[in-house]
Amino acid sequence: MAGETPAARAAPLREEGRDELRFLTCGSVDDGKSTLIGRLINDAAGLFEDQIAALRADSRRFGTVSGKDGQEIDFALLLDGLEAEREQGITIDVAWRFFATARRAFVVADTPGHPQYTRNMATGASNCELAVLLVDARKGVLEQTRRHAAIVSLLGIRHVVLAVNKIDLVQYSEDRFREIAAEFAALARSFAFTSVVSIPVSARLGDNVARPSRQLPWYAGPTLLDHLETVDAGADGGTDKPAAPLRFPVQWINRPHADFRGFAGTVASGRVAVGDRLVVARSGMVSTVARIVSFDGDLREAAAGRSVTLTLADEIDIIRGDVLADPADRLTVTRRFAGDLVWMDEATAGPGRQVLLKAGTATVPAIISRIVDALDIGSLRRAPADVLELNGIGGVWIETTQHVALDRYEDNRATGSFILIDRSTLSTVAAGMVRGSLDQATNVHHQPEDVTPAMRAVQKAQQPLVVWLTGLPGAGKSTIANLLERKLTALGRHTMLLDGDNLRQGLNADLGFGAAARTENVRRVGEVARLMADAGLIVIVALISPFRADRARAAALLPPGRFLEVFVDTPPALCRERDVKGLYRKAEAGKVANVTGRDQAYEAPESPGLILRTAEMNAESAAELLAREVLARI
Repeated sequence: MAGETPAARAAPLREEGRDELRFLTCGSVDDGKSTLIGRLINDAAGLFEDQIAALRADSRRFGTVSGKDGQEIDFALLLDGLEAEREQGITIDVAWRFFATARRAFVVADTPGHPQYTRNMATGASNCELAVLLVDARKGVLEQTRRHAAIVSLLGIRHVVLAVNKIDLVQYSEDRFREIAAEFAALARSFAFTSVVSIPVSARLGDNVARPSRQLPWYAGPTLLDHLETVDAGADGGTDKPAAPLRFPVQWINRPHADFRGFAGTVASGRVAVGDRLVVARSGMVSTVARIVSFDGDLREAAAGRSVTLTLADEIDIIRGDVLADPADRLTVTRRFAGDLVWMDEATAGPGRQVLLKAGTATVPAIISRIVDALDIGSLRRAPADVLELNGIGGVWIETTQHVALDRYEDNRATGSFILIDRSTLSTVAAGMVRGSLDQATNVHHQPEDVTPAMRAVQKAQQPLVVWLTGLPGAGKSTIANLLERKLTALGRHTMLLDGDNLRQGLNADLGFGAAARTENVRRVGEVARLMADAGLIVIVALISPFRADRARAAALLPPGRFLEVFVDTPPALCRERDVKGLYRKAEAGKVANVTGRDQAYEAPESPGLILRTAEMNAESAAELLAREVLARI
């Protein structure tokens, strides 16, 4: 069964009739975030005697200075659960805590302040509706404050509290508080915040945390707890609001025996009830909910945050990573979309970076195809950029090898967020927010077909295959491709040849020869090859296709084993000597630009399915060798 979300774990609090507010605290290192939350929980909800005793013991152990009562309690230790955190005095992981008052239930995230752990802060923010940004009254607004404010805004949090902490260490100075509040107010105008409230507090002593402070007679505003209990954050929406559209990412296919087939997961947003019609976002298949099975027995309906298993009235193809939705309110299904990233890796992000994209329960190979811009933390303006550095924030274009079902982040956080994972180390390198599909046709959805690719393959008595010949101009790709098709046709096989030059005179006549145009050229040819393979054909592609990433994306369009990459390996000197189409001569004369192997780099395949070394064999021999390989695969 899928894991419970923070909202689900707090469900018992909501059942008492109180609404819920999810908020986080963030700020620079040693601004007092953990202390503030510990003090807030103690003063608002109260701690048990054994918890107080344990905190006193830990406070003595970790060196908290004595207070007026003989031993001051360090409330930060209530949250800093990791030994490393307690010894260093900093928060490393995101600590979730749950408490309630008579007016409201709270889910609070204590997030790290050190720039090294920006990823943890972004993770915490993605689940919250309000942010408490702490600043040290002695230091004021720092670069990390600006970064956190930017991330909070980027992640859709619209309500912010500026907690000017350690006000006692500046002698409760009204002037200092007003100065910091004014600076942050000017900063906040750069973001889409709905409300910004500044509150002077001393987390260590409890001033203005849950009770008004006598040390601040000049302050007439609410305490932190008063504001948290009364702020209306519901208007900004959240993943667990009933009004949100149904989104059910499938985490596991539950089939304990032959008579039961269910789809387990957590309702990410909206509600689902028995009898509801659901659509599988990627395939477009529609069915009806037959049962909603839970640990506590069958349910009539389930709301956001609830982990359940759904059974459907029809036997339809569903896999882990699919998203079930309301047919009248579907997600966008795409392979190309624009997003914003918080980059978390020491190695920079640049165009061509290959990653794994995890969105909901789906994990698919992807590539960062373009860095659009980067946010300058100093000026808070975006500027065109080629890379994103560690902790950088910026816009990107991402292309996946498979279709993924997504919402815009501003419409639905649950299905509009994603992470990027390094393919080699499997470490998380970025947290992302979907801004929209790059496809022009966004309000279209997959139409199920009765005749499948498998049926067409049976009709033609062959397994479809895409044979992709790549190499330098003059390597002999077109000649070998022609000979291969003649041999296969003579054997009664159903084929289609897609030659790069021929396609440039029709389908791709609008494209140039720059790097971006070549990528689009390969994308279009890959899509056509996939369609023809779905028709049951053996598709022979003769295309320079100079970039490995482009060829990899084309290969990913096909099922495993249905793409054969063939490297026509010919020395550059021999290609120039042949110069069948006169490209090299024209390039030398300045009549043609962007010739691969001369003006542009060619990225040879690293692990091709077959290598044809045409300096060692003629075209006929190469085609014969390739034909044998193709026949063995079909």
